[in-house]
Formats: sequence, C-alpha cells, structure tokens
Amino acid sequence: VQTILMLRLSFCGPNEINHFYCADPPLLVLSCSDTYVKEMAMFVVAGSNLTCSLTMILISYIFIFTAILRIRSTEGRRKAFSTCGSHLTAVTVFYGTLFCMYLRPPSETSVEQGKIVAVFYIFVSPMLNPLIYSLRNKDVKEAIRKVIKNKLFAK
Repeated sequence: VQTILMLRLSFCGPNEINHFYCADPPLLVLSCSDTYVKEMAMFVVAGSNLTCSLTMILISYIFIFTAILRIRSTEGRRKAFSTCGSHLTAVTVFYGTLFCMYLRPPSETSVEQGKIVAVFYIFVSPMLNPLIYSLRNKDVKEAIRKVIKNKLFAK
C-alpha cells in the first residue's frame, strides 16, 4: 500500500533526495502533488508497527521483571537487572530514533533533523550495542577506567 501511494505522487521539482537513503519523508518533501493521504498512511502504519512491537517488548519485560524479583540471591537479581538494563538502553535508542523519524509530518526542517536521527538509527545504534553489552564485563570496565585515568592524569 505504501509503495502504491508513493507511485501515485507527482514529482516535478528537484530530483535529488536530501538524505542518506531513500526514505519516505524526504521523498514526500520533493513531491509537488498532495501528500496528505500518503502522510496519514505512513503515520498510521509506522505508528501501529512501532507501537505494537514496542508494546510486545515492554510486556515481555513485565514478565522478565517479575521473574527476576523471584530470584533469591541479591547477586543474581543484580546481574539479571544489569542485562535487562543494557537491553533496554539499546531498545530505547533504536525505537526513540524510529519514532522521531517516522511519526512527524515531513518538512524541510524535519528532513534535516531526520538525517541526524538517521545517523543514530543506521550507524550509532548498531555501534553502541556491543559497547552497551560489553560494559557489563569487568575486564572491559577496568580497561576503560585505565584509559580514562591515563588520559586525565597524563602530563
């Protein structure tokens, strides 16, 4: 449906997309026809897809948290919450950028801001995942402390 709606639009101005990849919002800015139907369809589809998938993740976390709270040892609960915290950080960065990118009306300003958001979505989020998860490792934490200590106190 999204592709069919995009094919129905007319493009009579510049043919250069102001973005890193061919996303719907920058294409809509280039269109010289009425984009209301396409914008609403994009908003509904993106909103429902993002909301449904995020809701399923959050519901699963309710079950995970209740299971964690039943763990008897404090150390076991701490480790489990640490793992969940890392994952929730990654989920927040990922979904936060998606919501910012697709759930607002396209305009020149939103396309420019969308490019910055796209950098987070495409590059920063995948690069942060290993870092977020590796910060749970004691050896990695110690190595980062040593680097910071050497940089701060080096003369």
